[in-house]
Amino acid sequence: MDNKTGQLEINRSRLSRLRFLFAASGVDAVLVTHLPNIQYLCGFTGSSGMLLVETGRATLFTDGRYTFQCREEVTGAAVKIVSGGLVRAVGEMLRQRRGTTRVAYSAGQVSVAQKQALDAAAGKRVRWVPGSNEAERLRAVKDAGELGKMRAAAALISDVWTRVVRKMRVGISELQVAADLEYGMKLAGAAGPSFETIVASGARSAWAHARATSKLLRKNELVVMDQGAILRGYCSDMTRTVFLGRPSDRVRRLYDAVLDAQQAAKSVIRAGVTAGEVDAAARQTLKRSKLEQYFTHSTGHGLGLEVHEMPRLARGESFVLEAGMVVTVEPGVYVEGLGGIRIEDDVVVTATGAEELTSASREFLEL
Repeated sequence: MDNKTGQLEINRSRLSRLRFLFAASGVDAVLVTHLPNIQYLCGFTGSSGMLLVETGRATLFTDGRYTFQCREEVTGAAVKIVSGGLVRAVGEMLRQRRGTTRVAYSAGQVSVAQKQALDAAAGKRVRWVPGSNEAERLRAVKDAGELGKMRAAAALISDVWTRVVRKMRVGISELQVAADLEYGMKLAGAAGPSFETIVASGARSAWAHARATSKLLRKNELVVMDQGAILRGYCSDMTRTVFLGRPSDRVRRLYDAVLDAQQAAKSVIRAGVTAGEVDAAARQTLKRSKLEQYFTHSTGHGLGLEVHEMPRLARGESFVLEAGMVVTVEPGVYVEGLGGIRIEDDVVVTATGAEELTSASREFLEL
């Protein structure tokens, strides 16, 4: 079986599972507008497209820029190259259906203007059903092929970070470190970073999502580095914190507490556990060290075609983890004036635990 035939079978299976989900909701079709969902269901990676999935067929609407690309990428769906707007073409196809048609769509991924245009194009016999997130639920559980790509993406970022950190020194800028990381990703075969690489040093390391700046690295500072790579369409996401110089006992205790919190969260991950239970394990560990107030974000998130996917490992989340989900585990503490510490790894949920994907050293490196 060649690669395209194999992908055709995968996409047909994904579309069949999506149809089962929307049929159970009493709708006749689903309009997919979020590009990563379209990629997941039929393989299209262009920047403009809509996918209409009906009971007996799936149709990708895109424009003439992607004629040749669709021939290479798209399987499981017919391709309709249109001019004059995708919304109008979708509406014209829906108008051809007999009787009233109920079409699901994701309200969070369709603008007010798009919805108004869909109403006008499809006519009064189409009933739009908001709130559909079935594609995201399908994407949350990775198949064997996806897991293979994600293991490779995690190995890539682990290796790149390990090489770059050896060259870090006082006097170079945060931007230089970020550039070295992103250059290393591409040299290793990545399409690019999963997100804008974070390098934050000194007091700025207490900014959980600081952007790299021209600030120079100085002696006796914490440096938080959050980086990820896209490889064969799938993301990795890893954070490490190092110290330039010799850390104080207080800083060492903070680092050890964050590492303990991460290990505690990892230790409870397995199929059947809720996302909130994972978050609680990290939070309770930090609470015992009287550091919970310095932990200002959730413990982690899903990972895949996008760097943030379902599920969200956050306080009170009742979402139940399943085998094959890939999540980040990233507790942190952020102390104003001193700096921040975050340690993040990617793991696969299994029936009995968590398989670690990122492998770079978690030792508190003194540079």
